Amino acid sequence: MPKLADDLDWLDQLLPGESAALLAEAINELARFKLADYQPYAKQQEFHILGADLAIRERLLIAGNQLGKTVAGSFECAMHLTGLYPEDWQGAVFNEPVTGWAASETSQGTRDTVQRLLLGPVGAWGTGAIPADRILKIQRASHGVADAVETILVRHETGGVSRVTLKTYDQGRERWQGETLDFVWFDEEPPEDIYIEGLTRTNATQGIVWVTFTPLKGMSDVVKRFLIDKHPGTAVTTMTIHDAEHYTPEQRAAIIASYPAHEREARSMGIPTLGSGRIFPIPEEDIREPVLSLPKHWPRIGGIDFGWDHPTAAVWIAYDRDTDTVHVYDCYRKREATPVIHAATIMAKGKWIPFAWPHDGLQHDKGSGEQLATQYRNLGVKMLKDKATHPPEKGKPEGTGGNGVEAGLMDMLDRMQTGRLKVAAHLHDWWEEFRLYHRDDGKIVKVGDDLMSATRYALMMLRKATTPIVDTTAELAPFRPSDASMGL
Repeated sequence: MPKLADDLDWLDQLLPGESAALLAEAINELARFKLADYQPYAKQQEFHILGADLAIRERLLIAGNQLGKTVAGSFECAMHLTGLYPEDWQGAVFNEPVTGWAASETSQGTRDTVQRLLLGPVGAWGTGAIPADRILKIQRASHGVADAVETILVRHETGGVSRVTLKTYDQGRERWQGETLDFVWFDEEPPEDIYIEGLTRTNATQGIVWVTFTPLKGMSDVVKRFLIDKHPGTAVTTMTIHDAEHYTPEQRAAIIASYPAHEREARSMGIPTLGSGRIFPIPEEDIREPVLSLPKHWPRIGGIDFGWDHPTAAVWIAYDRDTDTVHVYDCYRKREATPVIHAATIMAKGKWIPFAWPHDGLQHDKGSGEQLATQYRNLGVKMLKDKATHPPEKGKPEGTGGNGVEAGLMDMLDRMQTGRLKVAAHLHDWWEEFRLYHRDDGKIVKVGDDLMSATRYALMMLRKATTPIVDTTAELAPFRPSDASMGL
């Protein structure tokens, strides 16, 4: 493969021969170290690290437009092809040459995104994520799109040869059959049949698949696979415009305002368009707030939603009585763990905080025979005496307000619309559920709604929120995000 300098004849027209040669060599060196200098943002790093988990074969980086999702995909692809991993790399590693596919929707789209980021612009191949001196051969595509590439042969660190073929979704499923691969990178959302065919190519090697796209097609089958069904072996990282460090706050605001209203959340926040099916059609910025130092006189209450195969979830709320505003300041979500584990986490955040719980807390555990709520109470959690119900009508006894789901959702929505419900920005698990909470044919989709339910129970019993009887400084220290609350 010729050096990049050989493709820079235009330098000779601007500079004398020796100077042009020196500048060309400098450009070669810059291109050579581009891969080594890759510094991922926090969300890109989170996405890469998930690849090191052997239980995860399918990863999705879902993000808004121009936030760095394709950049992350291209640099990871280049690392696997070359075997050149940064010293602090924590993602997947291949110790031998690899064979993979990288794809986008059309030939032109693949050329202008995947190909450009891997190789560099046409006429400057070798300035992309793959270092120039690692490129052994570039085979151009036989179809009619100018300058499109089909295959890139890359020298691996071991001395062997890696190969990546650039594919398109419009080739059809049949063109995605036959080969055995170490990886597939889908840039932009593929049709489900193409995705499954690509995934199948990695089965024999137990290879990996990663997907980078903006969810403009709504709750498609591929989006549903990752965000709703959560198939075993899948993982999701959501990157919003607020995670893109190359924009200033003013630029972010201007970009968000420039998008059509119906595409704003998908293009800036990576939120699938759910249209009229979304239960809380509220812009995130309307209810998002930074971590607060909570005043001691604000009462607290928690809410818990019991689970096993779906997660047990809990939220913590502080109540500003002066403004009738609730602040969701912490959350917890974990599946397939016993009450002992959950109770320990809950009590670590304040043993004095009362917890609201749903009617299924009255069900008896098959092992112990105890009611779920009683188990938690016996473990030390300050469970409220009775299940969560709405406030009773004036003059009616406690517990007669009912526990209707729709009434609880309308209370949450009303608070959001009037600025009386705020949620800490770092609670990633909470925001994930908020974004995807929707109806199908008018019915609430009861999947991935655990923290939403826990929030609803806490709000239903807000009248039971309390401050501690004893002023324990440790429990009332200014709140700091925990690993659990940040979805880590």
